[in-house]
Amino acid sequence: MILTRLVEYESRHDPTPPYFTRRPLRYLVELDGSGRPLAGTPRDLADPTERRLRRGVERLLPSIQRASGIKPILFADKGDYTFGPGGGETKPERARQAHEAYVELVRRAAEATGRPEVAAVLRFLEAGPRNLLDIPEGFDEGATIGFAVEGREVVDLPEVRDFWAGAASDPDAPVMQCLVCGERRRAARRLPLKVKGIPGGQSSGTSIISANEDAFESYGLEASLTSPVCDPCAQGFTKGVNRLLADEATRIRFGNCAYVFWTRSEEPFDVATLLQRPEPKDVEALFRSPWKSREAAEVSADRFYAVGLSGSGGRAVVRDWIDAAIPDVQRHLASWFSRQRLRDWEGTFKVHGLWALAGSTVRDLRDVPPNTLTAMVRSALLGFPLPESLLAEATRRNSAERRVTGPRAALIKAVLATRYGWKEDDMVELDQTTPETAYHCGRLLAVLERAQEQAVGVRAVTERFYGAASTTPASVFGALIRGAVHHLAKLERDKPGAYRGIQRDLEAISAEIDRFPSTLTLREQGLFALGYYHQRHARWTPKDERKE
Repeated sequence: MILTRLVEYESRHDPTPPYFTRRPLRYLVELDGSGRPLAGTPRDLADPTERRLRRGVERLLPSIQRASGIKPILFADKGDYTFGPGGGETKPERARQAHEAYVELVRRAAEATGRPEVAAVLRFLEAGPRNLLDIPEGFDEGATIGFAVEGREVVDLPEVRDFWAGAASDPDAPVMQCLVCGERRRAARRLPLKVKGIPGGQSSGTSIISANEDAFESYGLEASLTSPVCDPCAQGFTKGVNRLLADEATRIRFGNCAYVFWTRSEEPFDVATLLQRPEPKDVEALFRSPWKSREAAEVSADRFYAVGLSGSGGRAVVRDWIDAAIPDVQRHLASWFSRQRLRDWEGTFKVHGLWALAGSTVRDLRDVPPNTLTAMVRSALLGFPLPESLLAEATRRNSAERRVTGPRAALIKAVLATRYGWKEDDMVELDQTTPETAYHCGRLLAVLERAQEQAVGVRAVTERFYGAASTTPASVFGALIRGAVHHLAKLERDKPGAYRGIQRDLEAISAEIDRFPSTLTLREQGLFALGYYHQRHARWTPKDERKE
């Protein structure tokens, strides 16, 4: 199903020639019509000052998957194949064999195409490339080398592309039923192209289908034949994934996982941007659209697809697959943002992107595990409850950092909302009427912190005692309240207005706490964090709004 949908997606775009893909071309050997170099050295197309040009200029080039053995790539190969031995390789005999195979491939291309440009490259190769060129110091022998004759790149010739389509295919491949199109065709022993850009995979690319151990083989089938697909379909789904991964509007890459998104037909539905960088106007439009009958009727019932991918060496790991109707995804996205919504310092309601939410659970973004992103994406797009493990990670970071950040409070609220049946408007801002003691304990810590800040200008109460207060309130709050007496006395003398406000809050919160719990459960630790966060932000609410 996944591969079929990817082939359908790729078929909507401009088709590329068989066995061609976009990859960087580093060096260009420029020849005249007789095969003589126009310059003493290959032209370096790379620009180290620009990130996208560091490895060369992206071109549509011949490509095949080369796991082992000698397989030349026509007019787009590396130094040992193109120029032969002499580049400092550790296996000169293998380099000689690779170059001979490359020259033989070009000879066949010259005979089949009859193009003078191909014949010029053949004459250059037969004369000895390293004898005709001055290879500069620092030349990257592993980079891709191409040819241009009389100013035209040889790979762009239609006859060369047609020849490569036949030369790259395996004439000895068995005829099997393709799992994607269902037709009986020659099945690819190894996928002709690789997927580029999956986190955790090899820089040379990964394969969606492969088997290199006996344990993965069955019925005598090996390599990619364990899941037979024909070459056109293999190229289709691989190019489709590469196209999606290359576009920021269709992919999310986070830590060791990446998601790609697309729809069955062209739809103006930018999920990647909504999840990563939600703008208030876009979120507000999302809140409105599911509930307006006229707008809902105009929404397409088309399908929405998403695939979660990570790399394991040379293999792509499919971590998730989502197939849903677009209206359902829109409705779940609206709920996703509504569940995490909190009032911020300016009094507005703010939502956060996946990077901020997932990053709030770890010390470094590189530490975010793939299952965190998977859980969040499935909750946002399918309405699944967020796992309690995210609540545990968030509360641990609160204790470690001794503070509650906005993204972490939003994540805690979202977990509690999805797992305990909260309404979408619950706990958006300070709730003084809730019966939850843990919530009021968090509020109390925020008020005691405020008293210390106003009196002596430090937040030592939270920095020293947040971890204990949020897990074992009874062990610390008695001492914290006794210590606050001195701060209140100083405020009553120096800042009577601040004293009255803090004293009023202390009395109101104390009335809601019968006794301090000896321990708090994971759910209660989350409520404690929300109470602390709400109370700190409530103090910035305008006076007339508080009075109302």
